[in-house]
Amino acid sequence: MFKRIGNIIKGIFLRLIGKAERANPKALLEVEKENLRKQTTKFNTALASHAALVEDLNSRARKLDEQEEELRAKTAANLKAGNRAAAGQLALKLKQVGKSHDEVAVQFEEAEKRYRELIRARDTSVREAKARIEKITRGINDMEVQRATAELNEMAAGMVTKIGGSGDTLNRLEEMVEEERTKAAGRARVARDSMDLSEIEIAEAEKSAMEELALADFAAAEGIELEDTETAPGGGEGEEEDSSRGTMGPSVSE
Repeated sequence: MFKRIGNIIKGIFLRLIGKAERANPKALLEVEKENLRKQTTKFNTALASHAALVEDLNSRARKLDEQEEELRAKTAANLKAGNRAAAGQLALKLKQVGKSHDEVAVQFEEAEKRYRELIRARDTSVREAKARIEKITRGINDMEVQRATAELNEMAAGMVTKIGGSGDTLNRLEEMVEEERTKAAGRARVARDSMDLSEIEIAEAEKSAMEELALADFAAAEGIELEDTETAPGGGEGEEEDSSRGTMGPSVSE
């Protein structure tokens, strides 16, 4: 019974955690990024220890190589000098050093190979993890855009439903605007029709007359002769009337 209750509590707890993770994917992604950094640091620490072992084996191999060369030279010198006993001892030691050198060389090669494999594995793992993180980041950004778009669309749909539903707010608003616009247009027309345009015309005529006088004064002061645009056509008509009268006279008399 207690186990079943524990399973229920565990299920509820896991469900709450799942909801929290779904609600905060960026926070969960940041946690995974931090885990990746910690794992990489831990791996690099172990890799540094392995690299130190490789360097130690390499140093031992160089020392054994130098020792082997020195023993080989001493053995050859004692053998040429006729010291067979000493040469034999040196030759035996040279053989032991050579064997140790071969073992250390094999260990060094294996350790170096392992080190390079670890480097390649680390780089591959980090590269794949970063690629997955970037992919998830793009997915989260796209999800946020899609979620925001969906919320806007739902909001717009809800507004249209509410506005166009009970009350017909848009229709009433349109009627009120049209009514006020009609009233304003009527008031503007009444005000326009109530204006005394005769005074405006008189003022315009006075302004034109004053402009002509000012222009005549300016022309007189500057010695410029102005053409009389008003009397010239009239003079022409008078001449035509005089000529017509002159022509009509003799015909009547005849």
